[in-house]
Amino acid sequence: MREISIGLIGFGTVGSGVVKILQQNKDILEARVGLPVRLKRIADIDIVSDRGVPVDPALLTTDAREILEDPDISIVVESIGGYEPAKSFILEAFRNGKQVVTANKALLAEHGPEIFRAAHEARVDIAFEAAVAGGIPILRSLREGLVANRFEKVLAILNGTCNFILTAMSENPGISFDEVLRQAQELGYAEADPSLDVDGIDAAHKLVLVLSLTHGIRLPVKSIYVEGIRRIEPFDVIMAREFAYKIKLLAVIISHGDVVEARLHPTMLPEHHPLARVDGVFNGIYLRGDMVGEQLFYGRGAGMGPTASAVVGDVIETARNIIRGEAGRVPPLGYPENWKSAGRVMDMKEIVTSYYLRIQAMDRPGVLSKISGIMADHHISIHSVVQKRRDSSGTVPVVFLTHLAREADIQDACSKIGQLDVVEGPLMIMRIEDENLA
Repeated sequence: MREISIGLIGFGTVGSGVVKILQQNKDILEARVGLPVRLKRIADIDIVSDRGVPVDPALLTTDAREILEDPDISIVVESIGGYEPAKSFILEAFRNGKQVVTANKALLAEHGPEIFRAAHEARVDIAFEAAVAGGIPILRSLREGLVANRFEKVLAILNGTCNFILTAMSENPGISFDEVLRQAQELGYAEADPSLDVDGIDAAHKLVLVLSLTHGIRLPVKSIYVEGIRRIEPFDVIMAREFAYKIKLLAVIISHGDVVEARLHPTMLPEHHPLARVDGVFNGIYLRGDMVGEQLFYGRGAGMGPTASAVVGDVIETARNIIRGEAGRVPPLGYPENWKSAGRVMDMKEIVTSYYLRIQAMDRPGVLSKISGIMADHHISIHSVVQKRRDSSGTVPVVFLTHLAREADIQDACSKIGQLDVVEGPLMIMRIEDENLA
């Protein structure tokens, strides 16, 4: 073997970054692998547009089969995203004995079991470090570096768009979600249709993969409680600051033996928490292992450079395996393919945490006692109450912070509070990750 040949399917932002790294760092990559790593073919439906990266036109094709059927190509990099034709291309690559590198978190989150099983049966590797947190090597760390640990808690900021929006709202009191979203779109941090980001779907795909690696539990995204950031108002951000919190869209994994909490939603974090300081488009993963203790991973979670860096890192690791004649040395999810976890994900109604509640109530005597009475009836202990000035409608926002309470009790209590004739509009419920409110 005189070189490692690569085929790239998808010449968009990430694909262009991969090409740039393979060209710009060609010498150091060859030194680290021991053989030249050569990009032999690039397939895309558009081979005309300028990507800002010089490419020999002879490398370009609109037919992905020229890559999938080329016996000289050892590694296929899939960077088109989505479910199809990406899934079909990956499975065909396996059938042809090729290794695959992808950043496609949505595909792996929804169709991972089928894809991982196919790779196992074909005795080839699939690598996907770039699928979670961009350039942060979190998956490799969970799969190998931290394999000695039971993971007691994982808290993660996994979507840069949402983190940018929440950071901007925190730094500019009074600015609305819609205003910041428009800024994010103008800066290229948010898509024209931002639903995948702001509704939490993108981060939930990543959460599913992290859960598989930390606890061996494989389940579809629909089994996870997911809540986005659209309902957060400037008032909530201001109140968070008054209570010395910051709001983050947080992926939460907490272990209770064989039962695991796995959820994704806006969360109030104490300002001193390491993740509370992860701002802008950056991602952060905080974890606690029973042996290693606390760990924090921080960096850019998206963008051409960081994502392409993770992709090429997988390419190099796969190339090394090819040279050694190995495949499947480390299972993609860190557990053997036939592993069946005894664990289960806790129903959202079962979780116990602290809460922030915002209620728009009439400014009348006895209103607070009615609301507090309903909470007491549902075993909810109140930590703090703040009442702000009434607005022109005669109502006032009343904010409660609770001690630990069951989600089911909170939901039932808020349903009854919302039916009171002295309460207007929907209640805002936000969870708090603060061990001092226990």
